[in-house]
Amino acid sequence: MKKIRVRFTKHGAVRYIGHLDVMRYFQKCIRRAKVNVSYSAGYSPHQIMTFAAPLGVGLESEGEYMDLGIEDENPDCEAIKNALNEASVPEIRIRSVKVLPDTAGNAMASVYASAYEITFFDDKKDACPDVNKIRELIDKMNEMDHCIYHKETKKTSRDIDLKEFIYELKIGDSSDVPLIYMTINSSSADSIKPLFVMEFLMGLGNINLPANALKITRLDMYTQKEDGGLLSLDEVGI
Repeated sequence: MKKIRVRFTKHGAVRYIGHLDVMRYFQKCIRRAKVNVSYSAGYSPHQIMTFAAPLGVGLESEGEYMDLGIEDENPDCEAIKNALNEASVPEIRIRSVKVLPDTAGNAMASVYASAYEITFFDDKKDACPDVNKIRELIDKMNEMDHCIYHKETKKTSRDIDLKEFIYELKIGDSSDVPLIYMTINSSSADSIKPLFVMEFLMGLGNINLPANALKITRLDMYTQKEDGGLLSLDEVGI
């Protein structure tokens, strides 16, 4: 069995489809595309697939990843990519298919960080701060030694220092449309959400954002190199 890594995008209405439904979607898409996928043994065999960090409902993405086991000894990655795109819907596009080395960890275990682009939906822009104000707040946050955020989940409630988990925070060069870029921790142990960063950032300026004002797009996911740097999951295979 060989393993391949599939990078795909998720846009439009499918951003409201949850992770489990995306898994079921690809199981059907793979069968329609007639990819020679590997199956587990036992009485209830299933396709051998692993997804990277699940994308939150309502978010779009340019960099989602799925690892597949396939039976082909020398897989034709371009043919697999084309077959999957022909079997897929326009809102989900396959960007690359690469063969993984035997030493590569699976997509889920490999994720260390994610990069995001954040802007405001058109119908909410009038109620949002302008580019210069956001730039001022980002500069202020980057200069802070600690950014304490109160994180609540279904099971826990605690304060965390966002500075430990933010690797980059900046604003784009656009003069009229705010575009915020961030790279943050997405590991299983220490992950934070881009919304945490935005809530803290807006709080610095005492700004109350309208509900559902943010358009969040995940740009890519990364693993951590031995030297501590970041490597796109798309650069692991060949």
